Amino acid sequence: MALACQKDSYLQEFTTQVTSCEPVHLVLTANGKKNKVNCFQVILKDTILFPEGGGQPDDRGTINSVEVIKVERKGASAVHYALSEFPVGSEVTVKVDWQRRFDHMQQHTAQHLITGIADSLFGFKTTSWYLGDPIVSIELDTTSVSKEQLDEIERVVNEKIRAAIPVTPHLYPDKEDPKLSQFRARGLPDDHEGPVRVLEIQDIDTTLCCGTHVANLSHLQAIKILGSEKGKKDKSLLYFVAGDRLLKYLARCCQVEKELTGILKGPLDKHCELAEKAVKGHKSSQKLCQSLLKEMAQMEAAVYKLQSQKEPVFCHFRKDADGDYMSILVSNILEVNKDAICFVCVGDEKESGLFTLVGPAQIVADLSPKIAEVLEAKGAVSGGRYRGKANKMGNRAKAEKLLREQVSSLLNSSGDSNQGS
Repeated sequence: MALACQKDSYLQEFTTQVTSCEPVHLVLTANGKKNKVNCFQVILKDTILFPEGGGQPDDRGTINSVEVIKVERKGASAVHYALSEFPVGSEVTVKVDWQRRFDHMQQHTAQHLITGIADSLFGFKTTSWYLGDPIVSIELDTTSVSKEQLDEIERVVNEKIRAAIPVTPHLYPDKEDPKLSQFRARGLPDDHEGPVRVLEIQDIDTTLCCGTHVANLSHLQAIKILGSEKGKKDKSLLYFVAGDRLLKYLARCCQVEKELTGILKGPLDKHCELAEKAVKGHKSSQKLCQSLLKEMAQMEAAVYKLQSQKEPVFCHFRKDADGDYMSILVSNILEVNKDAICFVCVGDEKESGLFTLVGPAQIVADLSPKIAEVLEAKGAVSGGRYRGKANKMGNRAKAEKLLREQVSSLLNSSGDSNQGS
């Protein structure tokens, strides 16, 4: 059947009956992590909560104020995953998260409009689309789209919005209806049951679509095409925002413009020039810093060289240095004393940073796991060199003490062994 949300996408509240309610374990993925949720699989006589389909994500909402965390289609039914149980046969009130729903209506209808105009103007067929957040993309069956073509598509779609052209859903009772062959379609799901829904944007596009849409193009407010890029398999991706998303996008751009004006000390039309100048200055400063750090590493090695009695363990920390500094310093120290054991750290004094432990291969292999444990670090050893990232650089003094004690113990053991021989 066609759901209430497909007949009237503007319904925000709806009363219906529960026809099925079963406990279920649902696995949801959020931020790359899977979480198992104990909930109930609820089927209603009808619903205004749209199940995922046609490239459009599912709705969110409530049943009797109980949160619905997912909606999916199974055959002709919409299955709601709710956090509480409902008696079968009971009357319930369904409410939709209107902000999410209307956003999807605007973006989905904008996609249909752009698809129809891109096809009529340039013969660019839409092969897929993605309702991303905050930017929506359309995959076009063309190797490239010029700026002039993008500008023309944008001009025409906004002209159609200002013309307040109606958007109308039509229902065809059977998927075998021969009239359906005249409409644009990417095919029906294998398990489709009941009527087939066709969306018409008057004189622009008519296509099979199960999604929710605005009733008039004027409800889109405006569309901004952000650009295009090369896609996969000789396709192109067109990016856009529409309606309320466009207003939020513009507000964000204005905020960024304001902040950059303060940072760059100049108006919008000078931002690129000022930013380029700042980047060049930064690169020049970085180059100078690298040169100075190299000289400082050489000076630290020279100071070590002046020591009349050189300690077997050389420990050094510099907050504002990097991996290159460590390598240069260690190389210079080993030129002075090839038997030295070097423990050099750089980065945040209390939190995370980089470190290296360099010396005789066996000593490094034996001691690096102990040092890594103290610093809560991860790294790898190779040929007498251990490089790692420490999460607890504040334990550096403790690590140095442990290293000196361990090396002293090893040297004493070696000395006793030599005397015994």
